[in-house]
Amino acid sequence: MLGRLITLCGLVLALAACGDQSAASAPAPQPTTPATAQAVAVTLVPRATVPPTQLPTTVQTAIPTVIPTVPATPTLKPATPTIIAAATTTPAIVGTPAHAAVHVFPVQSDGKISYARFHHDYPAADLFCPIGSIFVAVTDGVVDFVSGEDVWDPKVNDGATRGGLSVAIIGDDGVSYYGSHLSQVAGGIAPGVRVVAGQQLGLTGKSGDARFTDAHLHFGISHPTTPEDWEVRRGEVSPYDYLRAWQRGEDVTPALMSDG
Repeated sequence: MLGRLITLCGLVLALAACGDQSAASAPAPQPTTPATAQAVAVTLVPRATVPPTQLPTTVQTAIPTVIPTVPATPTLKPATPTIIAAATTTPAIVGTPAHAAVHVFPVQSDGKISYARFHHDYPAADLFCPIGSIFVAVTDGVVDFVSGEDVWDPKVNDGATRGGLSVAIIGDDGVSYYGSHLSQVAGGIAPGVRVVAGQQLGLTGKSGDARFTDAHLHFGISHPTTPEDWEVRRGEVSPYDYLRAWQRGEDVTPALMSDG
């Protein structure tokens, strides 16, 4: 009995061993692939060992070193300065100027100006012109006399007030120049004020005894006088030839001891 059991065990063990061997030798199942699929052959190329000096440039400098280009600082040339000539100005004249005296015609007007060689009873000139014409300083000088109020009374006919509004200057040439019958004395014109040739002294009109005549500027030339000496101030030298010269632009100084 015991011998039979041993024999059966040996058979069982032999059968088990044969099954394991068959399973091991059976081929593995292959996956089903479509008929159109083809196997892709992969060729493996061994990595070449090349010295770094023989590699292409792109391999050797994988990360290039970039050196930024800094623009050179330009050499600045100093700017050429623009030379501006100083303005030529005429300073205000204080005291007697060193230059020769300049004389100008005493009236500036857009209208007609007329005057005669002779005056009625003493050396002077009546310059007939539109009211409001400009009476100017004949030359550089100082204001000597101003009558700023017309107080002439025809009933009295005082010679001292006959000129109405009037101004006289003493020129740097030592001559007195007088203009009367003004309609207005220019602002700032007063005794002692310094004036220059061509500066406005007033506007022409019909003040004084000119209210009964055509508008005109009574113009007198004389030696310097006191404010009270109206007879000399109104004229002692005939102005006609000097007026003509000044109209032509000639610079002529009156001769005080001449009667024209």
